[in-house]
Amino acid sequence: MALDSVGNLLLAKFSFHGGQDVCVLIPASVVFWMLRHLPVNQDPNLPPPAKVPELYREDWDLDTPRVMSVNCQQFQDALRITMDMSRKPDLTILLNRTNIELMRRFFSAYASELVDLDAE
Repeated sequence: MALDSVGNLLLAKFSFHGGQDVCVLIPASVVFWMLRHLPVNQDPNLPPPAKVPELYREDWDLDTPRVMSVNCQQFQDALRITMDMSRKPDLTILLNRTNIELMRRFFSAYASELVDLDAE
């Protein structure tokens, strides 16, 4: 993940089985909403995540779709996130507990640098 220069968007890159990657821009409001709703890991024996995909300058492409909203469904050992995208079909990802915690930690690390325009 990487932050834009204004502090309102987070670039996220997800890797899928088969070696395919996808980049999305996540607005700060979605990041803060997800931080309030993502489950916090309670398992001290949670295995480490797989290799995190690297970000490159070209990932900040004008064609990178923006997440407009998210719909999450929590399962016992996974979280399904459906992202309503600005320019492309909806994107649905299924994260295991390790990747949920990884995303929560990334979001937490960037939270102090993000500007929540929807804050009350």
